[in-house]
Amino acid sequence: NMVTELDRITALVLIDLQKSVVARAFARPVKEVLDNAVKLVEAFRKASLPVVLVFVNPNGAGWLKTRRDSATSSAVAYTEDSLSIAPEIITRPDDIFITKKCWGAFYETPLDEELKKRNVSGIVLAGISTSIGVEGTARQASERGYNIAFARDAMTDMVAAAHENSLKYIFPRMGEVDDTDKIVAKLS
Repeated sequence: NMVTELDRITALVLIDLQKSVVARAFARPVKEVLDNAVKLVEAFRKASLPVVLVFVNPNGAGWLKTRRDSATSSAVAYTEDSLSIAPEIITRPDDIFITKKCWGAFYETPLDEELKKRNVSGIVLAGISTSIGVEGTARQASERGYNIAFARDAMTDMVAAAHENSLKYIFPRMGEVDDTDKIVAKLS
């Protein structure tokens, strides 16, 4: 897999790199994910391209009340601090800040509108977790016709098999998958 090109106006979309999320245990080291996310942020800033920071706060979300086999992930209490970005990532006032209630960052948020306002046609996706927030957002971006590049070394999952499944079987059907350094090289 590899990224062949990036659209002239491509946005970086980072999923759920907030304190409450990065504190959990993951299949690959969070430090590596954050280091690569920082590289992406710096490259997008240098290219004067939009940086989108997505946060999850499912409090009061309808899907938390639905029947399902697994009770995981609904018991986390989200406080103001847990909703702040991991300190490694330096934000700027002109970044696009999106708070989502479910897996995908487009559902009932202004993300699509914010991207269209800036004539964005492509996105680079990274963050946590691969099979949930990143994949959920990717499916919604794909439905909306965005060209998607996935930074495989800037994402992780609580379940290694789920991470691998998304990268190997799902993402290549919606976009192109590559390493952070290769994506950064395509920006310049």
